[in-house]
Amino acid sequence: MAYEQIIYEKRGNAALITLSRPDKLNAWTPHMAGELAHAIEAANADRDIGAIIMTGAGRGFCAGADVDAVFKTRVDGKDPGENTAGGSGGMPAHVDWIELARASKPLIAAVNGVAVGIGVTMVLPFDIIIAAEEAKFGLVFVKMGIVPELASSHFLVSRMGWGQASEMMLTGRLYPAAEAHAKGLCEYVVPQADLLPKAFELANLIAENPSRQLRMTKALLTQNACTTDLKRAQKLETDALQECWTTPEHHEAIDAFLNKRKPDFKKVSA
Repeated sequence: MAYEQIIYEKRGNAALITLSRPDKLNAWTPHMAGELAHAIEAANADRDIGAIIMTGAGRGFCAGADVDAVFKTRVDGKDPGENTAGGSGGMPAHVDWIELARASKPLIAAVNGVAVGIGVTMVLPFDIIIAAEEAKFGLVFVKMGIVPELASSHFLVSRMGWGQASEMMLTGRLYPAAEAHAKGLCEYVVPQADLLPKAFELANLIAENPSRQLRMTKALLTQNACTTDLKRAQKLETDALQECWTTPEHHEAIDAFLNKRKPDFKKVSA
């Protein structure tokens, strides 16, 4: 697939996806969403890729939905994408973004500049969020006369807590990276020059681990993050653990430990 609004690169054990509408601060469109979904699925199908990084071209990460191409088109009675009325949160109907993100290989957001609206909500289900010192985050939905999407009212509370999430969504103000980090929205704040190196450092550490078990662990985090049924949580973990006992990755790890060598999970992975 030839991409028009993103750039896809393989760099060692990681895939780098760059939102590429820099003249629009990488404003989101349904077409971009389809390309992002395709690129993530391509990375998931590539045995050489262990983790996926997303960043933005130019001085912005993502300025939210393109007001003219998305919002104005919709209020004019036209669909701005491929059956966006039938999709979740304005996504094309064929893109289940939350399922894709949570079932994917580990995802790292490297937020290089302003991120507002869907520019924030689409990365909330990612596994790690890193921000450059210049980055700003805003959930400006109320200022646009709309409400949040993509289960962000769940993920933001999970990341920041009820009170902080409420303040961010109800004020619609911009949060500097340092404040966003202090309140739990992102895991790291680094100088701009260190943003991608930090993302690749984490991606490479993750990629050393077996892909099957990484995705199984993500599934457990998704299923158990907010549960109060601890017996069910333990049951899901035990079922996954017993499955792992039979896998070649587990056997490889044991053999590598006993023989004092580094495990080669790619050699044994299906």
